[in-house]
Amino acid sequence: MSLILFLFSVILISLSGIMMPGPVFAVTLSKGYESPLAGIGIALGHGLIELPLVAIIYFGFARFFHLELVKTIVGIAGGSILIYMGSGMFRIRHEIDEKVHSFSQGSITAGFLTSTSNPYFFLWWATIGAALMTKAITFGVVGIILFVVVHWLSDLSWYSLVSLVVYRSKHLWSKKLRRILFGSCGAILIGFGGWFIISAVI
Repeated sequence: MSLILFLFSVILISLSGIMMPGPVFAVTLSKGYESPLAGIGIALGHGLIELPLVAIIYFGFARFFHLELVKTIVGIAGGSILIYMGSGMFRIRHEIDEKVHSFSQGSITAGFLTSTSNPYFFLWWATIGAALMTKAITFGVVGIILFVVVHWLSDLSWYSLVSLVVYRSKHLWSKKLRRILFGSCGAILIGFGGWFIISAVI
């Protein structure tokens, strides 16, 4: 496989995971209501946890994330964070107007917290991510660097598009629709948080 073909596969595989509805997507919808650039912050926060993971996997510690104790801790702690964030978003859904922020966390913090609180994010890197890393290593240091950059640019492109669309279209939303959006995003975070905790203890 050529380097160009490999990087193209990285884009497709990355987008297939990024575009799945989940905590990061939900918070991107919410923060996009505040700023058209929120997606950049979300991607930066997401990337802050990805870089250490890439280093860990590169040095052969991917199996660490398969340990039952680690999965349990991440599931319970992460689920609790998502429930906390989702509850806050759900509570203020009736207060949303043009001047009210969705919740206190900034975009970078929100992207970081929703990423680190998702145990399936770590499992993706321990499996699919590790497999892509293994292939990238065959192209040397350049392959690793390009893999990381292309993967992150895929994140950046998608989250930026989502936040931009939400921001540019918000003037078309009624108050009821805004409440539904924030209530739904809050419910999604709470739902995923509960699912992560239950999955960790069962």
